[in-house]
Amino acid sequence: MSLDDLISQEIALPGGPLSLLQPRDVAELPDEGEVQWAPLAPYWAVLWRSGVALAEHIARSDLRGQRVVELGCGLGLPSLAAARAGAEVLATDVDLDALDLLGRNAELNDLVLETAAIDWNRPDDLLERAPFDLVIASDVLYEETVVDRLEALMPRLARQAWLADPGRPAADALLDRLGQSAESERETRGVVRLYRLTFGH
Repeated sequence: MSLDDLISQEIALPGGPLSLLQPRDVAELPDEGEVQWAPLAPYWAVLWRSGVALAEHIARSDLRGQRVVELGCGLGLPSLAAARAGAEVLATDVDLDALDLLGRNAELNDLVLETAAIDWNRPDDLLERAPFDLVIASDVLYEETVVDRLEALMPRLARQAWLADPGRPAADALLDRLGQSAESERETRGVVRLYRLTFGH
């Protein structure tokens, strides 16, 4: 993806802004509509409000010395915030274009993180790198079909997870599935719900 295809913007976060390169055509599609809205463009290229809310929460946290993995990172703003907060970050997505652009955005912000192409249907490579200290994910529950995979995967990766979602039905389904196996704290920021989960409670 050439620079002519990208637009640069600054995302205001606690502790200072982060610069973010984003595909120019998708930058004109802000995530500000109803929760059912979905773009025609690749999902990974949208700056989701859940990702911004999660990045804001992370930016207020001290993650020094923590191993953090982001699932379905897309543009990876939470991963960038975690790296700046002192974490050792592994950002994962199934889309190679997303990972390539996140690598460029890390360099743009003088941050160090690692990326890996991970398919949740075949997570063995990721599980081999566990345990992590924290799993983070934002707006990854578009469809009910991912609930089973995340329910099985997240507790095997770390004891804690921070999940941001704008109220999609699949997020409610995941929390129902986890039931008594996870302690859940919820904070609401506008339409975004931020869940802090502790597994094995």
